[in-house]
Amino acid sequence: MARPVKTPGPDHPISVVPTGARVVVRSGGKVVADTTAALTLQEMDYPAVQYIPLADVAADALRPTDSSTYCPYKGDASYYSLVGSDGTEIGDAVWTYTEPYDAVGAIAGHVAFYPQHVEVEVATA
Repeated sequence: MARPVKTPGPDHPISVVPTGARVVVRSGGKVVADTTAALTLQEMDYPAVQYIPLADVAADALRPTDSSTYCPYKGDASYYSLVGSDGTEIGDAVWTYTEPYDAVGAIAGHVAFYPQHVEVEVATA
């Protein structure tokens, strides 16, 4: 069965822009990501989401899971568990769109963190 593919527009706006500031993500006080190349995705009136380049995430902080979801505006999402310094895992705390739809293609190679599991600090000028 074909899944719907929708294009952002006036009824469902989505923007992806460079954040333009340093973004630091911490879990349990440990820095798991630190970047100056984050992207801010704003979808409708939902809270803005920071998409962090995967290359700027600590290699030992993520473990792939088998979970996946589908968004008709962004495509197929896959998930990671967030791994603590003590080896504990928070399942499906991080997501990525490996091959996002063209309208949000800039987020390819980036991950986003569920805010209830981490602290996301965006530096202010």
